[in-house]
Amino acid sequence: MDVKRDILWRVYLSYVLIIIVCIAIFGKALYIQQVQGSYWRSLSDSLHQRIINIPAERGTIYSEDGQMLSTNMPKFDILIDFRVEPLHVQNGKLFREKIDTLCDSLSYLFKDKTPQEYKQELTAAFEASVPNYEFKKKIGYDQFSKLFDFPLVKLGRYTSGFIAIEKNTRLNPYEKLGYRTIGLAREQNQVGLESSYDTVLRGQNGKQLVRAIAGGVTVPVQEGEYEVTPQTGKDIVTNIDVFIQEVTEKALHNMMVGNAAKQGVAMVMEVKTGKIKAIANLGRLENGSYSEIENYATQATEPGSTFKLVTLLTALENGATLNSPVNLEGGFWTYKGGDVKDAEPHGIHETNLLHAFEHSSNVGMAKLAVQYFVPKPELYFKNLSKLRIDSLSGLDLTGEAHSTIFKPGSSSWNAITLPWMAFGYTVRVTPIQTLTLYNAIANNGVMMRPYLVNAIKEEGRTIKSIAPKAYPWAIASPNTIKAARIALEGVCMNGTAKKIFEKSLYKVAGKTGTSLVAEPNGIGYKNNIFQSSFVGYFPAENPQYTIAVVIINHPNAQNRFGSSVAGPVWREIADRLYSTYIQNKMEVIPNFQLKDSQIYNYATSKISLKMIAKNLSLSYKDSSLNNDWVMIQGDKRDIKIMPNPIKAGFMPNIVGMKLQDALWICENNGLMVKSVGRGKVMSQSIVEGQKIIRGQQIQIQLN
Repeated sequence: MDVKRDILWRVYLSYVLIIIVCIAIFGKALYIQQVQGSYWRSLSDSLHQRIINIPAERGTIYSEDGQMLSTNMPKFDILIDFRVEPLHVQNGKLFREKIDTLCDSLSYLFKDKTPQEYKQELTAAFEASVPNYEFKKKIGYDQFSKLFDFPLVKLGRYTSGFIAIEKNTRLNPYEKLGYRTIGLAREQNQVGLESSYDTVLRGQNGKQLVRAIAGGVTVPVQEGEYEVTPQTGKDIVTNIDVFIQEVTEKALHNMMVGNAAKQGVAMVMEVKTGKIKAIANLGRLENGSYSEIENYATQATEPGSTFKLVTLLTALENGATLNSPVNLEGGFWTYKGGDVKDAEPHGIHETNLLHAFEHSSNVGMAKLAVQYFVPKPELYFKNLSKLRIDSLSGLDLTGEAHSTIFKPGSSSWNAITLPWMAFGYTVRVTPIQTLTLYNAIANNGVMMRPYLVNAIKEEGRTIKSIAPKAYPWAIASPNTIKAARIALEGVCMNGTAKKIFEKSLYKVAGKTGTSLVAEPNGIGYKNNIFQSSFVGYFPAENPQYTIAVVIINHPNAQNRFGSSVAGPVWREIADRLYSTYIQNKMEVIPNFQLKDSQIYNYATSKISLKMIAKNLSLSYKDSSLNNDWVMIQGDKRDIKIMPNPIKAGFMPNIVGMKLQDALWICENNGLMVKSVGRGKVMSQSIVEGQKIIRGQQIQIQLN
């Protein structure tokens, strides 16, 4: 009996303990569920759900005529969750019914794999029930919209498993055109207008509740719903003219390639407003090609002879005249132990200030400084301030360098500082400052602030207009401005730029510049690198545009003078602007007579040529082989037919075509055509051989 009682006691004790444990477990579960339930549910959600920032869509940067220069383009990453239940119902009946037609569609759309390869890839992932299979990355909206209309995919993400994750990508439709000016939109080290107007363009980020799924991917809990809705950034409209920008870049690039130059900048400013119509910056890469790697327009260098305008203006304001006598000492003069040299020994001694300026005499400018300003240097520096040489230009781009000006009392000041400054050394200014000064002369002494952005828009509505700004004082007296304009015109008619413009259809006023570039430490010029410049405006009698070209050449370059390096670039840009925007609006008498010529150039289709030749009984030599388009060259006695190949996706040569033919070719390539004038095509803004971007605008000048 004792044994039975002992066993029963133990059984009862175990039973009681089990009951107590069960009650404790039930009580704990009840406590967790009812008392701590909200806490643990929130903790669970925090592991799988969270609120993330949704970047706002960045605003668009436009050219003045409405062309997109920088905009957001949606890109989509496509994932497939092969675990979704509908795909596996009835042993995957839905998947197996749709896979063949789906793969045919995918192969046709992406053109990267055969339907069989797609079927093999997707079937393997389906059978393995791969979660969030990375199918495609960064596809465009066009492909995205077609993809989600395909069999199976169009049934939606919870049936097909196809998930699209949208990401905005910043796109420059004109690729590298004005790249450094338009800028780069990135999280750090933004540049250009993207940086200067970042607070306007970036908008306000939103917040969205997302759910974490396998593979580190997050998807919205509720598609299209936000905790805070992102606000799209505002758009900015620039003063940049795409045609002028293309012309400017092409002219600069051609010279730099031909002369193997290190770096260069060319800018175009509208005289009356200060609008910057184009800025081209090109730097040489290690492989010998050129790209917009820095904004040289806002970097300070010793300007050389283009700075002589400052000395001329200051002297004229302090009693000098264009007829003031000056001795050029034959081109060589020693002052306070320093040798002043003109570009070449010329043997000229007694002359006047106008002649010294026209022929860019360093000796003449140095002597002018010694005569008028060495006794009272404060007069010179006071006028520098009036001309805003010691101030930033005001251009709405971040990163403009301050000028470097040594003044009496500084550690760098000595007896030859001011005479050397008079011809553009011992002073550093930016090309944009020089351009602004010359533009003020063109604008009769009124200095305009250079600016790139003229409007801010929101959803197509202009919410802020940025008007031209003139500084509230004339940079010099009317007589001084008149004399300066005479001197600048004289440079182009009688002086260092005579050869550049002797057959020009319009009158130019400007100044050449050639200067040695200081070594990186700023001391000495042993590297023998020259900077070539030309700054001026046209037409001189009624200025419309001011252009500055500054090019730094390679060491020991044979072709290094402003008149032979920068001048031709300036002339090419001005010629294109004159023929496109000015010629038909102004009556300008050319300074030489064009002779009529019987030699002609014409372009047409081969079918039209044969019809014309047959009807007029003309014979011709056909060298065009099988080309559909031909160039006709010749005179009354001899007509030659040359091939004019048209390659899809690349700009052909349309010069010589009638407008109807040019429109047909351009519009078939997706170009938007803007034509000026009448007759056959005389010039095209997109150069022959350049890759075409669909939707791009082309300017056609007719004769």
